[in-house]
Amino acid sequence: MNQSRQIAGAAAIMAVLATMPAIAQEVFYSWAPKPTVPEGWKAPNKPVWRLSEVLIAHQKQKSWVQPVVRDKDYAADYIQMAPGEKTRTKFYADDLTFFVVWGGQIRFTIQGQAPFVASKGFLVQVPYRTAFGMETVGDEPSLRFEVRRAHAQAYYTIADGAAPPSGIGLSYTKVSYRLPPDPYTVVNVPYVDFMKDYVNNPANPRSAKPFIHDDHNWVNVIRLQGAPTPPPTNLGHFHTGLSEFWFIPEGKIDFLIEGRKLLTADAGDVVYAPPGRWHRASSADGQTGTRLAIIARPRNMHNYAADAGARQ
Repeated sequence: MNQSRQIAGAAAIMAVLATMPAIAQEVFYSWAPKPTVPEGWKAPNKPVWRLSEVLIAHQKQKSWVQPVVRDKDYAADYIQMAPGEKTRTKFYADDLTFFVVWGGQIRFTIQGQAPFVASKGFLVQVPYRTAFGMETVGDEPSLRFEVRRAHAQAYYTIADGAAPPSGIGLSYTKVSYRLPPDPYTVVNVPYVDFMKDYVNNPANPRSAKPFIHDDHNWVNVIRLQGAPTPPPTNLGHFHTGLSEFWFIPEGKIDFLIEGRKLLTADAGDVVYAPPGRWHRASSADGQTGTRLAIIARPRNMHNYAADAGARQ
């Protein structure tokens, strides 16, 4: 029975992927707008946040939040919660939220789903208007990388208690509404156990596979065998008006970003390319490397060099 369900589920995913627009085989050419001076890194954004440095900076704290990304599309943080600490039950009205669990254990309670405990490597997503709560379980602090829509403000469920305290220019008011939570799909599933489903799964090929695909988010799991670092003449591509950033869940990834020297990111690191900057990513030679590519448009325009034939 379980095997039948797995086969049916795999078939459903393949059917959905088949409906996505195929990448054109024909190469097109145009004049693309590119800033003369590309946007830089405005704090907290920087070319690479190294997890080892984040942990050292917060080593004396049991619970902490480290802002990592702030731009027009996303807000992303590394967050540690002490053993036994929990969040209030909340939701975001119009935006999906997702997490990479990277330490300890977190019990997720998501509206409409059976509660589950996520450990290192779990990729978890919560659709808009779906209530959820998190609690650190076990004797170790939990560590997660959390990605939200920029400027999204949390709603809190009535059942979870009184209204939160008012802030500067903000107070909470009891309201009613009709539109229900956004449903999960065969692609946008509640969670993926990356270590089990990818790293320790011989049947899972090295490839690119979406974890999130909706109107406003594209999170692609790109898992590839390492290869020699391309030459500096290989610029990669750039996005007009869109930033792109990456969480590294496995191995080592080489990045070349316009205006910076080649850098190698390790598991747990986060790399950020501002809009309009050439950038290129590849798995470092001699190992398997994985990156979660995060961008705010599922069919985002990749602008390659004219002589590159629309390829890296």
